[in-house]
Amino acid sequence: VHLVESGGGLVQAGGSLRLSCATSGSTFSINAMGWYRQAPGKQRELVAAITSGGGNTNYADSVKGRFTISRDNAKNTMYLQMNSLKPEDTAVYYCNAHGIRGGIGYIYWGQGAQVTVSS
Repeated sequence: VHLVESGGGLVQAGGSLRLSCATSGSTFSINAMGWYRQAPGKQRELVAAITSGGGNTNYADSVKGRFTISRDNAKNTMYLQMNSLKPEDTAVYYCNAHGIRGGIGYIYWGQGAQVTVSS
């Protein structure tokens, strides 16, 4: 499974961005997916997660009400709509996927997309 993020960039505080995570390979094996972020000098943290069918989501308290995670399984793509961005949202955002093949669990990561929010 290969994950590729896109949609990062530079935006002013209060602005919006939408990240996309395109998956390829054995996509049938993917279950839950999520977005993580890592700011300089900080640990990687979970931002949002979504179940395989998209019916359940959860968010970090810091982004609730501002970010929305979604996925389109027909397009093998997951999204993160980010509104009302704050400078503290500045980080590298990583796409994450959990899969099972042959009864063995796997965790996949994208290469990361830089999001920079200026004040």
